[in-house]
Amino acid sequence: MKITVVGVGSMGGAIVKGLINSGVDEVSGLNPTNPRVSKLADQLGFQLFTTASEVIKYRPDVVILTTPANITVAVAKELDGLPGSTVIISAAAGVRQHDLQEALPNNTIATMIPNTPVAVNAGTIGLALPALDSKDNSANITHVLNQLGDVILVTEDKLDIVGVVGGCGPAFVDVFMDAMSDAAVKHGLDRRTAYELIASMVKGTGALAYDTGKSPAALRDEVTSPAGTTIKGVEALEKHGFRFGVIDAVNKANGEN
Repeated sequence: MKITVVGVGSMGGAIVKGLINSGVDEVSGLNPTNPRVSKLADQLGFQLFTTASEVIKYRPDVVILTTPANITVAVAKELDGLPGSTVIISAAAGVRQHDLQEALPNNTIATMIPNTPVAVNAGTIGLALPALDSKDNSANITHVLNQLGDVILVTEDKLDIVGVVGGCGPAFVDVFMDAMSDAAVKHGLDRRTAYELIASMVKGTGALAYDTGKSPAALRDEVTSPAGTTIKGVEALEKHGFRFGVIDAVNKANGEN
């Protein structure tokens, strides 16, 4: 399968890395001439185009748009001429399928919001499939993205909040992990071990929640024994407004004052 990532910035580069990690044979990128992107192409060994006409001639099976939202439709118009069989997946926040469909009327369009852990095939990807399309195309879209992490199917109107929780959430978790590492160092653990321990703990906790389907509250209850150490820590979090802080972080990232 031939996949071209258009816009090899932070997110585009992360997607390229994840695709190559997963064994996709023909990964390419489209980006204006940029030394950083050229270096990345050399390091990872993917083909790099600098013009839309080169991509059209390449005839990729899938094009993933990771360009800034304000130029995404214009970039899509430059790609008019792609085969009708080429599937377009856009990761541009706020750019809707109908906007892109006007630019590329002959192609199947899907929209998604990924996060940067796609680089290590552990991403969280909110995906809105096209409303009217063949099952084969939808299956191909999910097959490609499943290689980058967990795909959460939502309607397109939910992609904005998915982007906040899934896209901004890693930064919130990083703040939590950094604070926990400070506490661990305070109590005698060296910094490197603290980071390794906490990253493993977060990874395992997330995997347990995802695989079991249990609510976070239920999983919390399983490790909070009566009068034990964990419930005392939970009490301290409540005392300092931890839960409200998390909710407020999501509110602010979602544009609330």
